[in-house]
Amino acid sequence: MKKIGLIAGNGRFPFLVAEEIKKGGNQVVAVALKEETDPALEKIVDRIFWINLGKLQKLIDILKQEAVTEAIMAGAVKHTQLFAGLKFDLRTIKLLASLKNKKADSILGAFTKELKNEGIDLLPSHIFLKHLLPKKGIITGKKLSKTEQKDVDFGYELAKKIAGLDIGQTVVVKDQVVVAIEAIEGTDECIRRAAKFGKENTVVVKVSKPKQDLRFDIPVIGPGTMRAMAESKARILAVEEGMTLIFDKEELFKIAKENNITILAV
Repeated sequence: MKKIGLIAGNGRFPFLVAEEIKKGGNQVVAVALKEETDPALEKIVDRIFWINLGKLQKLIDILKQEAVTEAIMAGAVKHTQLFAGLKFDLRTIKLLASLKNKKADSILGAFTKELKNEGIDLLPSHIFLKHLLPKKGIITGKKLSKTEQKDVDFGYELAKKIAGLDIGQTVVVKDQVVVAIEAIEGTDECIRRAAKFGKENTVVVKVSKPKQDLRFDIPVIGPGTMRAMAESKARILAVEEGMTLIFDKEELFKIAKENNITILAV
């Protein structure tokens, strides 16, 4: 039995990772973010420590104190938190000052190096959840028309380019016109924003980055994404095969079926 650290953000991701680690007979030491993490996580981990976002030194101190040498980041942290007037500790301030920019890849890459320098390896975030990665093809819903397939192909090519620039990982298109591009607001809000311009039957494409670091920021979809699509009357959600985690499939498929939404992996 060994201890695995869980750096927990928001959503279901940390819960699913913790459950799988426990199934393997290992202990979970969670470091939870007061601004993001669901308090219910306390019920399924072995130990939990609560810290404020931006307290890098405290996070490292906790993991070292608990003799953790391997950790996983699971769950999103809203990028808007960078503008929320948080009080960063000295180590975080120095890390941010060392960056050329504050894109997600830059921040998370530097964070990973800080952990490595302290003897803590960050594991791929999907390492215990590979069974949730989709294979190519229709996942649920009806087949695409030729026009819809053209939109998926068009959106995929553009989404890959946008993701490569570390702007966002989602593009919404309709009739081969770009309706919305994900930025700091996240996928669900991008889908809702797209509905203002594209109205019904938009095509949502979500991809990984061209050189995706699987230790963080791996694409995820779940019932929340489906609810955003249902509200927006979107028609198709295309994700990247083998590179997108699908959470809570039963509920997700139910929402998709009720709203005539097709999900496919490309």
